[in-house]
Amino acid sequence: MSSTLMVARPAPRLNHGTGFWVVAAAFLLALAFSTVPTPLYPLYQQRDGFPTVVITVVFAAYALGVVASMYFIGHVSDWLGRRRMALAAVLAEAVSAAVFLAWPDVPGLVVARFVGGVGIGALTATATAHLAELRAVTHPGRDAGLFSSMVNMAGLGIGPVVSGLLASYVTAPLTTPYVIFLALFVVAAGAVKFVPETVSRNEDRPRYHPQRVSVPHHAKPVFWAAAAVAFAVNMFSGLVGALAPTLLRGTFREPSLLVGGLVAMSVFAAAAGSQLLFAGQPLRRQLFIGLGGLVLSLVAIPTSVLSGSELLFCAGTVVGGAGMGLGFRVALAKVAAVAAPELRGETLAGVFLAFYLGLALPVLVVGVALTALPSLLVLVLFSVVQLVILVWAGRRLAMAS
Repeated sequence: MSSTLMVARPAPRLNHGTGFWVVAAAFLLALAFSTVPTPLYPLYQQRDGFPTVVITVVFAAYALGVVASMYFIGHVSDWLGRRRMALAAVLAEAVSAAVFLAWPDVPGLVVARFVGGVGIGALTATATAHLAELRAVTHPGRDAGLFSSMVNMAGLGIGPVVSGLLASYVTAPLTTPYVIFLALFVVAAGAVKFVPETVSRNEDRPRYHPQRVSVPHHAKPVFWAAAAVAFAVNMFSGLVGALAPTLLRGTFREPSLLVGGLVAMSVFAAAAGSQLLFAGQPLRRQLFIGLGGLVLSLVAIPTSVLSGSELLFCAGTVVGGAGMGLGFRVALAKVAAVAAPELRGETLAGVFLAFYLGLALPVLVVGVALTALPSLLVLVLFSVVQLVILVWAGRRLAMAS
């Protein structure tokens, strides 16, 4: 009587080149999903009759999820493994889509956005590192940093256009986008499972600690100035994401949700385009151009609301998006240049945390203000406060350079 010894075979893996594109596609998909709800908020508001302050709370829930995730688990892939962490993040986005479908009331929107933020916070650091390591195998010496940045901006810009199109032409605009993305996340998770791992996992895992932010003493002036700029420029993204759809529908009487999606997309498209357009300019000049664009935008947007000019509003968002992209790029470049190589990741993590705090905290303040003040007054006050922070932070970074 013979017996056969069954030997477990390792699961087949994609090659590093194919794995690179799978991770890039999953990253793009998750980022696109993060902005899908933006043009849909007016529909939720119309259906349930809640005030604009609720939109800011839902929006802030996403940003807080990103910040919490980046601080507590964004770095865990360094020892747990890139593939495993990316898979968990993609599945978190799938859970977020499922919550949108199963619990479409306001508490469900808050939970869905928070879970989605957690997934993005975990995936941003993981996918950026994974793409760089996969590219290093297939194309040694080539930097994947610019590609990761472009995927980031492209994903954020695609999401609102997709949901705006669907909302304009399908019969169930608050359901169809999430069904589509849920299915895509399932496919993406299945593909990510076969991506090559680029981190050697030790049996003895290091003791867990939240993300450290290590800043050498000599780099602290530049770091704090850059963190302040990162915080200030992302306030603009929060302003547009939380209030633009409502302003377009209420103030400008713009019925098209596709227009709302295109306005949201224009912010990120302008951010990416400005980085490419001014890449050859000195960083100091890029800083002044970027902050100058934001200043113009923060004057143009309240003026457009006061005058009822939708064209001026759209132009202001584009110029502000370009300024946001340049300001954040300069902040990262300045810190990367002065940080010690062995601490560069932990130093840059502090700038990213400041960037996302700039998205979360001001929006929460706006939400509180909207409970007592008219939306137009809140918009003007928000713009004035951001102008003050921008001028102060930009001056500090210029002097620290």
